[in-house]
Amino acid sequence: MEYLINYFETIPSLHRSALLVGGIAFFWMLESGLPGRLMNYKKTKHAGLNFFFTATTILVNFSLAGLLLWLSDWTQTHQWGLLYVLSSIPFWAQVLIGVALLDLIGAYFAHWSEHKVKVLWGFHLIHHTDHEVDTTTANRHHPMESVVRFGFTLLAVWITGASVGVIMLYQSLSVVLSQFNHANILLPQWVNQWLQWIVVTPNMHQIHHHHQLPYTDANYGNIFSLWDRIFGTYQYLPADRVVFGVDTYPDAEQNSRLKYLLALAFKPYKSPAQK
Repeated sequence: MEYLINYFETIPSLHRSALLVGGIAFFWMLESGLPGRLMNYKKTKHAGLNFFFTATTILVNFSLAGLLLWLSDWTQTHQWGLLYVLSSIPFWAQVLIGVALLDLIGAYFAHWSEHKVKVLWGFHLIHHTDHEVDTTTANRHHPMESVVRFGFTLLAVWITGASVGVIMLYQSLSVVLSQFNHANILLPQWVNQWLQWIVVTPNMHQIHHHHQLPYTDANYGNIFSLWDRIFGTYQYLPADRVVFGVDTYPDAEQNSRLKYLLALAFKPYKSPAQK
């Protein structure tokens, strides 16, 4: 475990890029060969729009990375955070708890907040206007949503006192699991039943992309599925009943236009009851 964390402490940028690009490429090929559902769309054109938002997500995170590293270094210097309090437990347990709490605060609570706070929902809405959810949807985030999520990650680091190695391990897992659970694949039910108790599967997360409540406000998890079960936000819907999109903005053609999507965040809030 120490070797793993030492590796992530100094993980080369090339390796991080390989995780992002390699993950997308792998799940792209998998969903192309064995699609979970047949969707009549131009996959490459659809990916082009989502890759633009992926690029802005990378740009935001790269621009703010120094702040994240500084905060982690500050917590280590001042022996600050929950992981310092737990420093007497085995190192592997510290790492597991650290990654789990970063996922809880930096992903689950961030995602939950984006559905409950109207201003944040305006930014997150872009993610839900994708009518053909696939692995490229994972980073379909408005630039301001990327800033918001980065803020939650900072909060998670401040609370936990996570080291750079733990943070990089978490972010690497987050990237790959997000690509996995957005991929247009459906696991065999027997595989999904046991795997879903550990991590968020495509079967589980696709329900979150159903176009109507209460399913849109459910299954917020990114890496670990237990948060939805603990906080009562888990929902089940058969795969053949899932319809991608969001009911307040049902026009698929408009939702594929970049200029429209960038402006969408600043439109007046629409409640789900309005059409």
